[in-house]
Amino acid sequence: MLANQTGAVREAVGVFKTADALQEAIDELLSSRFDRAELSLMASEQAVEEKLGHKYRKVSELEDDDSVPRVAYVSPESLGDAEGALIGGLFYIGVGVGAVLASVGFPGTAITVAAQSILIGSVLAKLVGDHHARYLEKQLDHGGLLLWVRTRDEEREKRAVDILKKHSGSDVHVHGVAAS
Repeated sequence: MLANQTGAVREAVGVFKTADALQEAIDELLSSRFDRAELSLMASEQAVEEKLGHKYRKVSELEDDDSVPRVAYVSPESLGDAEGALIGGLFYIGVGVGAVLASVGFPGTAITVAAQSILIGSVLAKLVGDHHARYLEKQLDHGGLLLWVRTRDEEREKRAVDILKKHSGSDVHVHGVAAS
């Protein structure tokens, strides 16, 4: 766990009104030598409510609450990779099964199996994308997307705050975090 010179763990936090503004802030943080492990986002609405034991109205209520479950940042490219892997992986499985079927005398079935595999992969990829979109939408419905950035020292605190503000983060501030 990262700590500043006083030994206390600190982090910058900001709320973003759009996914694009959040992504721009994250991109700049990463290009400014912040590590992905130092960035976290709020977990799903369901996970937060289960952990807290109650519903929340606004994400602003949760900015400084250490008990709020968080998730690691996953880049849009990684989501695209996952979608591509679902489509491609099932395509190759379908082609393999289709080749076996063709070799034993079922060529029409082979094409059908390959096509169905592509279709299933596409549907699963769409589900991954839709799940991510719902995750963002639910948080935006509650006032925005929370981003926490762990900091090592005052210089990095200032840099994180500047970046969050530059990209339209609201209620940007630094707070202490209970060491775990």
